[in-house]
Amino acid sequence: MTAPVPSPSQRHYWQKNLRLTAWLLLVWFLVTFGVAFFARELSFRFFGWPFSFWVGAQGAMVVYVALIGLYAHCMAKLDEAHSLNED
Repeated sequence: MTAPVPSPSQRHYWQKNLRLTAWLLLVWFLVTFGVAFFARELSFRFFGWPFSFWVGAQGAMVVYVALIGLYAHCMAKLDEAHSLNED
């Protein structure tokens, strides 16, 4: 039994989904490892706290929630563009 061949629209949808996921994972990686790794060298105060503390305790979580919201928004637009949205 052979698998069904995806249509060009389905292929385009999947490529856009993968591209969006890759960009968001890159941002996640940079926030998790990049900024947190170099935060101690960025010794300045941010909202009254040392920047390294703010990144570790608050900043990363805010970025993660923003990434989830951005993914949901972009996928809703992509679903609508491909007539896959749910009412």
